[in-house]
Amino acid sequence: MSDGMFLSACREVSKEFPDVKYDEDLLDRVCLQIVTNPKPYSDRVMVMPNLYGDILSDMCAGLIGGLGLTPSGNIGRDASIFEAVHGSAPDIEGKGLANPTALLLSSLMMLRNQTAIDRHMNLYEHADKIEKAALSTIAEGKTITGDLGGKASTTEYTSAIIQKLGKA
Repeated sequence: MSDGMFLSACREVSKEFPDVKYDEDLLDRVCLQIVTNPKPYSDRVMVMPNLYGDILSDMCAGLIGGLGLTPSGNIGRDASIFEAVHGSAPDIEGKGLANPTALLLSSLMMLRNQTAIDRHMNLYEHADKIEKAALSTIAEGKTITGDLGGKASTTEYTSAIIQKLGKA
């Protein structure tokens, strides 16, 4: 019943935006397509109930290296919330094992965010510099956290990113 209600609401709202192409698909088919050929989804906004979003985002996180790399943004008309997809990871709290990339990338989404009512931080240049430092640190592979195959602590990894920012 909840899936039907969600679909009915989507169909109704889509009528208010005739310039936006509306499409529906089953989650299992979308998961298969994203794993085998993600290109058609690169310019789409996908809207789904929370459980389906969790399944899809976890699957995609696995494709790129894990939940520690996956940012999240809940963007509404009047407010937006940015967070790491993986949650708080209390099992590794205080051990210096966490990969802060997801939280950092979520912060970059916030810096670039533009809401429907045209409020935005307009800090694209800063976001680009931080993103470049983080991604080059990962690509370099010298100072990365355990989930990415490295031995660096959270602090060491973060310091490596900050050091790259100082050189930018």
